[in-house]
Amino acid sequence: MSRSTTGAPDDAPPAPLSRRQVCTVLSGLMIGMLLAMLDNMVVGTAMPTIVGELGGLAHLSWVVTAYTLATAAATPIWGKLGDIYGRKGMFMASIALFLLGSALAGTAQSMGQLIAFRGVQGLGAGGLMVGAMAIIGDLVPPRERGRYQGLMAAVAPLAMIGGPLLGGFVTDHLNWRWAFYVNLPLGGAALVVTALTMHLPKRPRGASRIDYVGAALLTASIVCLSLMTSWGGTEYAWGSGVIIGLGAATAVTLALFVLWEMRAADPILPLRLFRNRNFSLASVLGFLVGFAMFGAVTFLPQYQQLVQGASATNSGLLLLPLMLGMLVTALVVGQLVTRTGRYRVYPIAGGLVMAVGMLLLSGLTVDSTRLTAALFMVVLGVGMGFLMQNTMLIAQNSVPMSDMGAASGAATLFRTIGGSLGVSILGAVYSHRLTGSLTDRLGERAGEALSNGGGQLTPALLKHLPANVRDTVEHAVTAGVHNVFLWAAGFAALAFVTAWFIRETPLRGAAPSDRRTGEDRPVAEPAAL
Repeated sequence: MSRSTTGAPDDAPPAPLSRRQVCTVLSGLMIGMLLAMLDNMVVGTAMPTIVGELGGLAHLSWVVTAYTLATAAATPIWGKLGDIYGRKGMFMASIALFLLGSALAGTAQSMGQLIAFRGVQGLGAGGLMVGAMAIIGDLVPPRERGRYQGLMAAVAPLAMIGGPLLGGFVTDHLNWRWAFYVNLPLGGAALVVTALTMHLPKRPRGASRIDYVGAALLTASIVCLSLMTSWGGTEYAWGSGVIIGLGAATAVTLALFVLWEMRAADPILPLRLFRNRNFSLASVLGFLVGFAMFGAVTFLPQYQQLVQGASATNSGLLLLPLMLGMLVTALVVGQLVTRTGRYRVYPIAGGLVMAVGMLLLSGLTVDSTRLTAALFMVVLGVGMGFLMQNTMLIAQNSVPMSDMGAASGAATLFRTIGGSLGVSILGAVYSHRLTGSLTDRLGERAGEALSNGGGQLTPALLKHLPANVRDTVEHAVTAGVHNVFLWAAGFAALAFVTAWFIRETPLRGAAPSDRRTGEDRPVAEPAAL
């Protein structure tokens, strides 16, 4: 088989669709992506009410952990299933499984049932994101994908802003069970749109089989790693036997997975993909971006609520400047990539701007205004906009069409794992600095009492504390956030360095001018930067 200039075997490119056709299909994909992103936001707002009715406060964290574990473990498997059996069917199956989990979660009568049903939801959610990304890769050549990049990027701010608002409304005016039932009409619409409008190119299935051993080993590795990062520093000390054991289990299962995949006839995650320089770098870049972005953004509301006194109910609105910066930048960059065919400069710029944004946010003080914080968030959002869609674009452009699902699953998985590790490790950094600052100023007993109850500290509660204690808490939270953003800036700087090693190879698909004239000329290879 001949090879293209991208280093991947030549594949027949997808037949060009009109913009209206692509946007119609995208509407179904975006609803699916929204389901996956929106769910945790809505459920998080409703959790106090859920715990109040079902009990089981000690198992509260498992409501989230079960979902994220199942999502991470299922992501690469859904990607490979799409490669073998067809993406449309697998995408619709993942929606159906997610809706089944949502319906069951809404009927839960105990915390144990809710945790189990959230796991079912997570299994379906694992196929929503990777399925949408792989289908876009099938329908739209990388050179043309920038036209629709802004639409895809709009899902994240919609979920982060709308989720807490919708969760609060449902909990206050309906019933917490509607936090799950609300998924049913959205998922039903996604199923109908997908069934009626999505027409993917037929690809030979061959004699591919599911790599069950590889899937089991990869799942075990992901579960052990996720549990280690979720429990470390919270449920168990980082040096405890449980955490060390989980770390050892992660290393062993990962090593066995790599050895097995080297021998498997049809591996669940083809290791040959990592021989492609750009694919490997895009995976590393996705991990670093996930670590810095999700880890740091998680703690912004802590500062805004506990130091600046913002309302927790409208917490999604607090991130609006960051999301707008990301959305506008992603839209502009997408158009530029389509017009010029150049993309290498944007991950480089993104890593640099993200690092600058993190450093700016690390300089926030107790007296910083909301306007100052908003401007710093815009800078961070611009950096995210340069990176978010382009890492997936580079990964997909680096592999043959037959491996699009596996590549999309791997890229999504690395970003997910990076985010999980970021939240856990930066959470430990935040907690350590917060506890140390409170202990230094209030004494060990009072400091530990306040820091251990940090999750229950609210602006309303702070107002009832003595002025000196309130001032101490505000300074401690600011110190904790300062350390978090300094660490995140370091990982963003690593992303900046990594991006320099990406090679600018031609994007599959004709340039816009070629499409208009009906010609099918190859894209000229841009000069390396």
